[in-house]
Amino acid sequence: MKRIATAIPDVVLIEPRVFGDDRGFFYESWNGRTMKDLGIEADFVQDNHSRSQKNVVRGLHYQIENAQGKLVRVTAGEVYDVAVDLRRSSPTFGKWVGFTLSAADRRMAWIPPGFAHGFCVTSDWAEFLYKTTDYWSPAHERTLLWNDPTLAIPWPVSGEPILAAKDAAGTPLAEADTYP
Repeated sequence: MKRIATAIPDVVLIEPRVFGDDRGFFYESWNGRTMKDLGIEADFVQDNHSRSQKNVVRGLHYQIENAQGKLVRVTAGEVYDVAVDLRRSSPTFGKWVGFTLSAADRRMAWIPPGFAHGFCVTSDWAEFLYKTTDYWSPAHERTLLWNDPTLAIPWPVSGEPILAAKDAAGTPLAEADTYP
């Protein structure tokens, strides 16, 4: 596996080594020793899988307690993935980083605890898988406003985005619960 830096040093893209031939392909999507060598140490407790159609925006989600680190990847289709740093003690607080993840490139992203996370489906549909370092805690779940003008994230939607009610009613960064 190869570690690829992003504009926010703690958010990392991971490019797996893929072995392919006329039968198909094989790659390791998680190996604790290899990830540790890449500087990512995580104990995962939950796997999640979602399927969404084009122009669905999910997020920007985080848990103010029981903060989750996430290892994310796309197994079908393509998404634009975004992480927003909500750690007030960080030099990148309030900054975001975005990148494309697809089934074709097989890249994964490590989003550490302390970040809001979301994605937008850019293909006709996409399947999104992610491992988390803590369990889902509805009482502590928060949603950062996906289209907060302070963040000015250029979501690549064609037409109107498709949003869940909680995502449409997210909290702007200036009013959001954040981490120390």
